Amino acid sequence: MANIGLLIAGGAGNRMHQDIPKQFITVNERPVIVYTLEAFEKHPEIDAIAVVCIAGWENVLWAYAKQFNITKLKYVVPGGENGHESIRNGVFELEKHYAATDFVLVHDAIRPMVSSAVISDNIRVAREYGNAITVIPCAEAMIQTEDGLVSVGSYPRDKLKRTQTPQAFKIGDICELHRKALKAGITNSVASVTLKIEMGEQVYFSTGSEKNIKLTTVEDIDIFKALLDAKRSDWLKG
Repeated sequence: MANIGLLIAGGAGNRMHQDIPKQFITVNERPVIVYTLEAFEKHPEIDAIAVVCIAGWENVLWAYAKQFNITKLKYVVPGGENGHESIRNGVFELEKHYAATDFVLVHDAIRPMVSSAVISDNIRVAREYGNAITVIPCAEAMIQTEDGLVSVGSYPRDKLKRTQTPQAFKIGDICELHRKALKAGITNSVASVTLKIEMGEQVYFSTGSEKNIKLTTVEDIDIFKALLDAKRSDWLKG
């Protein structure tokens, strides 16, 4: 039973206000996407990697894979108009090459600090239950609002989870879900987990990490650099 990492790198990252897509921004002499690729490359349970790539950057991606010895990268797939379409493009491509019972781990290319433990638990839960969504507890107080200006109530945080990636599914299941969504006119769900729920299906939780951050703003890059420095410091002490 194969496990394929599907990295979603189809976005332009406008909120970064950079000239290049955020997944290709260099941090400490490595592009962001290379850190993410290396996390899946080094994991012993990952058999192959596919990347859904923003148009015009495919050759750059292959060059980085060669430069940084990412041997598991097998497929580069065109990105879509939104994240939903990019994921659909990716899983439909994998369907051509793998069995319906093989697993795909859909992961944001801009979550470069994903750990081996997070990937392992995602695979474990997916194999036990058929799918797995990486989550972390909700630690903050949750306030409801209608207009973004004033509160209209609160919501108990123990009933909430914050979702991350990877999000793992059997390839046959996620492809069938996307086909059903197309027929239903659902083409811009926020993530695979929200698509599953919108289509009336249950998801199961695997354990995430506060360090598994998504690089969306310039401030996130600063946090990423701090985490890298802390990791390097721990390695030197060891």
